[in-house]
Amino acid sequence: MDYKEALDYINDKNKFGSRLGLDTIGKLLEFLGNPHLDMKYIHIGGTNGKGSTASYIASVLQEAGYEVGLFTSPFLERFNERISINGVDIPNDRLANITEKIKDKIEIMLEEGYEHPTTFEIVTAIAFVYFKEEQVDYVVLEVGLGGRADSTNVIKNSLASVITTIDYDHMDVLGNTLDKIAYEKAGIIKDSGLVISYPQQNEALEVLKRVTTEKQAELLVCPVDKVKIKKLSEFGGLFDFEYDGKVYEDIEISLLGEYQVYNAALALFTLLTLKNKGFIDISEEDIKKGLKKTKWKGRLEIINRDPTFVIDGAHNVQGIKNLAKNLKLFKYKRLILGLGILKDKDVEHMVEILAPLADEIIITEVNMPRKMDAYDLQEIVNKYNRNTFVEKNIKKAIDKAFEKANKDDLIIFAGSLYLIGDVRRIFIQNK
Repeated sequence: MDYKEALDYINDKNKFGSRLGLDTIGKLLEFLGNPHLDMKYIHIGGTNGKGSTASYIASVLQEAGYEVGLFTSPFLERFNERISINGVDIPNDRLANITEKIKDKIEIMLEEGYEHPTTFEIVTAIAFVYFKEEQVDYVVLEVGLGGRADSTNVIKNSLASVITTIDYDHMDVLGNTLDKIAYEKAGIIKDSGLVISYPQQNEALEVLKRVTTEKQAELLVCPVDKVKIKKLSEFGGLFDFEYDGKVYEDIEISLLGEYQVYNAALALFTLLTLKNKGFIDISEEDIKKGLKKTKWKGRLEIINRDPTFVIDGAHNVQGIKNLAKNLKLFKYKRLILGLGILKDKDVEHMVEILAPLADEIIITEVNMPRKMDAYDLQEIVNKYNRNTFVEKNIKKAIDKAFEKANKDDLIIFAGSLYLIGDVRRIFIQNK
């Protein structure tokens, strides 16, 4: 099996479908010799900020000299991004080799009457096998969807279950109330484990407290009131953070936006707590270098200057609110907004927040079956801003944005991680 054959096998969604639950991934891993057991995990769940928080933690651990596996989803430009060790994506030949091993085990599973694993279950298994074979020191493991029934939750123990902000998203799967969503997110809490949470709305926090008590776990809430932001700009942020009576001063991050300071604070609080408990050994220098070096594509990422062209993966109401709030980081005369959204999102409220802030809006389509038709999206956008133009083709939408923008204008494409992945790839290839 070569790399292309491996990707074709992994992405054959018509064959594999979608399913929440741990039975099939558990059985597949059993056939593979349970590679997921006996590794040290930091498990990251929540609604927004999972990928950034995971990347911050992995970067600091790497700076401290550890071998760190990082599993995230989705990818922006290339599948291999989802599985990396110390910032290096899984090589094509290793991906192909491990996928072939897994395919062989799946054929045995099917012969014995078990269900076929889903695409995400296969990808999760690839990550576990790769990290086990490479004998990494730690795995920073990002939840795919929810938590309780997510494939990553097949792990038995974790050093910490880290829960970022909880808000409304994937309501068709996780539930239509905040307490139901929080309950699914809280599914990654382990018996007698450590839980580190970003401050939550009361409804969600009460669920975390209840589940933590039931599991006889320890819940710590990141003290965001101990964050002192000194500077925010289109080049990053600078802040102080107090932990256990000690002030960590002048911590720099390269990721943009106020919310990234708080994601970094959650990561830092997690790392310092794990250090306090004797699970890791990191220095203040490791912390500062690791946080500053952290990169996370597609989150308020500037990919061009004159005019400034920004892509942002905001794909739900909370993400759109953060994007709107952080427009103040940029100096510009006019905002040209490129917008594409999936139809199963809270489209009306996302548009209501963002559309009035733009001078012109180019409406395009996400390149996947769940896309909202551009003309249907235009009908919603026109309620809040009538300066709209439809261009379904993403490359032509990018071209249209540059055609409309002057050097002192700001172009932003947002609305879906899948959209901005294509925007990034197309723009860089054609720059």
